[in-house]
Amino acid sequence: MIKIFLIILLFFHGMIHLLGFLKAFQIAEINQLTQNISKSMGLFWLSALILFLVAAIQLLINNKLWWITALIALIFSQILILSVWQDAKFGTIANIIILLSAIAGYGSWSFENHFKKDVAVNLETNSKIKKNLLTDIVHLPLPVQKYLRYSGVINKEQVENVKIILDVEMRAKGKDWFKATSVQYNFFNDPARLFFMKAKMFGITVPGYHRYVAAKATMDIRLFGLFPIVKQSGDIMNKTETVTLFNDMCLLVPAALIDNRIQWEPIDSLTTKAVFTNKGISISAILYFNEKGQLINFISDDRTEVNEMKQYRFSTPVNGYRNINGINVMSGGEAIWHYPDGEFTYGKFSLNSIQYNLAD
Repeated sequence: MIKIFLIILLFFHGMIHLLGFLKAFQIAEINQLTQNISKSMGLFWLSALILFLVAAIQLLINNKLWWITALIALIFSQILILSVWQDAKFGTIANIIILLSAIAGYGSWSFENHFKKDVAVNLETNSKIKKNLLTDIVHLPLPVQKYLRYSGVINKEQVENVKIILDVEMRAKGKDWFKATSVQYNFFNDPARLFFMKAKMFGITVPGYHRYVAAKATMDIRLFGLFPIVKQSGDIMNKTETVTLFNDMCLLVPAALIDNRIQWEPIDSLTTKAVFTNKGISISAILYFNEKGQLINFISDDRTEVNEMKQYRFSTPVNGYRNINGINVMSGGEAIWHYPDGEFTYGKFSLNSIQYNLAD
C-alpha cells in the first residue's frame, strides 16, 4: 500500500512540473503560475517531470536504485519551487514526503548491500576450491547412506556452496503470522551462512540479516534498513546459528553430510545421532528417516529461542520432497519450538529455488 501511494505521488507530483514547461514555451495558458518562466528554466521543469516519472517506473519494477533518481528529481523540483515560491510552495510538502521515502530506500539498499558484499567475498574464495565427485559414503550410518542415494548426489560434484530462496511464514508466540521471502548462501569448506529476509509488517518491508561467518553469528533486523529493531550476537547466537547451519546441511544439502566435522552415532535403521563441530562449537541432533530414505525430521536440544533467551528443543519436520536438476530435496517444512506447555510452530518454509556450486 505504501509503495502504491509513493508511485502515485511521484507520478502526479512529476506531472505538475509540466505546467512550468508549458508556461515557459507558451504552449498553454497556465494561470496557476503568475510569475514569468524563461525557456531555459522551462527545460528544468521538464527535466524534473521526466526524473519523477523515471523514479516512479523504477519503483514499480522494483529497481532498488529508484531513490537516487527521486533525490535528483526533488532537488530540481525544490530549486524550481523556490524560484516561484508564492505559486508553488505547497509542492515542498510532496518533496519532503519523497525525501523521507528516498532516505528509507537508501537505508534498505545499503543494508542489503552489506549482505551482497559478504556473499561476493565468500564466493570469490569458494570458487578456488577444487570439487571432487562424491563417491565414498561407506563410513556413514546406513540411514544416511540411504538418504544420499535417494537424494541422487552420489557420483556428482561435492557441494561447496548453495543458494537457497524460500517463501516463509513466521510468527512470535501470541502474534499473528506474517509473510516473508528469504535469500541465503551457505558455504561449507569454511562454514558460513548468509541469510537475508524481507518481511512485511503493517505494509512496511522490514529487512533482517542473519550472518554466520567463522563461527560468529549476528542477527540484525532494521526498520527501513536504518533503525535497529533486533540486534543479537555472542556465544548463545554462535551456538544457535551452528545448529541452523547444520539443519540446512541436513535438509537442503545432503551432499554436505560427508563433512569430517560430523561425528555419527548410529541408533537404529531409521534414526541416527550427529555431532557437528565448527571452530570449537559442538552441537548435536537426531535425524529421523523413513523407509524410502527421506529425511523426515531433525531434532536438536542445542538451539536457543532468542526472544526468551532460553534453550528449548527445536525440530524441523519435512512435509515433502521434489526433484530439482536431478537432486531430490525437501520441498518444505516447519520450524517448531517444544515449549514446556506444548509444541509451537513458529515458521513454515516452502522451497522456491536452490542452486549448488555457484561460481558468482
